Amino acid sequence: MLIEGLFLFLRTYPLRIFELLKWLFKGKVYFKRQIAQAVEPDVQSLPYNSRLIDWLIEQRIQGATLVLATASDARLARAIAGHLAIFDDVLGTQDLNLAGANKRAALVARYGEHGFEYVGNSSADVCVWQAASLAHVVNPERGVLARARGIGRMGDVFDDQLRYAKGVRKAFRLHQWAKNLLVFVPLLAAHKFADLHLVASGVLAFLCFGACASSVYLLNDLLDLQDDRQHRTKRNRPLAAGTFPMFHAMVWIPALLFISFGVALVWLPFKFSLVLLGYYVLTLAYSLVLKRAVMIDVVVLAMLYTTRVVAGTAAMSLTPTFWILAFCMFIFLSLALVKRYTELYEVREKGIQEKAPGRGYVASDFELLASLGGSAGYLSVLVLALYINDPQSHLLYRHPHWLWAACPLLLFWLSRVWIIAHRGEMHDDPIVFALRDRMSRWVCICFIAIFGISAF
Repeated sequence: MLIEGLFLFLRTYPLRIFELLKWLFKGKVYFKRQIAQAVEPDVQSLPYNSRLIDWLIEQRIQGATLVLATASDARLARAIAGHLAIFDDVLGTQDLNLAGANKRAALVARYGEHGFEYVGNSSADVCVWQAASLAHVVNPERGVLARARGIGRMGDVFDDQLRYAKGVRKAFRLHQWAKNLLVFVPLLAAHKFADLHLVASGVLAFLCFGACASSVYLLNDLLDLQDDRQHRTKRNRPLAAGTFPMFHAMVWIPALLFISFGVALVWLPFKFSLVLLGYYVLTLAYSLVLKRAVMIDVVVLAMLYTTRVVAGTAAMSLTPTFWILAFCMFIFLSLALVKRYTELYEVREKGIQEKAPGRGYVASDFELLASLGGSAGYLSVLVLALYINDPQSHLLYRHPHWLWAACPLLLFWLSRVWIIAHRGEMHDDPIVFALRDRMSRWVCICFIAIFGISAF
């Protein structure tokens, strides 16, 4: 709970980040108390282990006394106990950090050596299990289950976490790496896809952006825990659902950044690292502040997509053309507006009139977003048509007249995306929708084929 409170504080008061260091220097107890006083996590939406809760209720029916003994601040512990309404007493951190040996001493003083059963999950709980009559384990950290079994008084195990490899895949949002294929757009537009050196640079840029983006996704998910738990689909994200350890996410965030920038600085042009840094800073600003600013958020989202294309030109030492930048600006603005439109659709369906959770929009903005998004999408088709009509573009294609087939194809796809969104059938991420939607995949294949036929 300390990690959750910490990131809730950072999200709520991003400009007070340096206060955290001051609090930490005054000790862990003081740090926990200040976090608990500054922010209050929504205890109703916390990802409780349902099997454990059912088991505790059963034990209480059989006459057991249930005590919530936690290292979390006592104020937060009382709030959780009040919500669950199954505990007879609550022990939390007050003047003493109630973890490890301190928790063991407190429980032994109350109930005697081996006079209680204990449910825990971390290495700090091993010494408490040694003094307990039975060791019950819930969502254990790596290696903790074996240590608990080694004590010899093993009780029940309640583990609803994902297998680690699957947890990493979902928490890193590896399916979102498809967005990073945009780094290859300049290569294709310049018709230099046969240059293996440029292809290799593109692959490295793809991997660097993937690692950087996954680091950002983890940070964003830690900052958005409460909002995600209120969302129809985002509540299933590993961190929001409690199926991936928050501490591991905190470790992976700097590790992925180190890998991303390390590879970029060693193997790619320095200007690519600058673009990557700009992407990270802009994404950080979006996660902390800008995602709640009306219209600024969708413009920033469009910029983040376009940055991937610019990064591709930097990695391959190519020059981004006016046509690529103009096309990307409009089509990605349309997709960003689809994303917000879909969120507002759910808000309107729930009858909520105030602002959408974590956003600056209200339900009455619904129709306007559709108008803006459709217009932006059609402007991207206009840019494509002007590109096709440009005499300079004809120099790149043997049969440029075939390119005109791409315009009605793009018109069809964009119109279909907005119709699906209007019906409330759009995934909350239009990129994920495009990857899963069979028609979208066929449109993509046809689009590539049209440009291929035109070129050769």
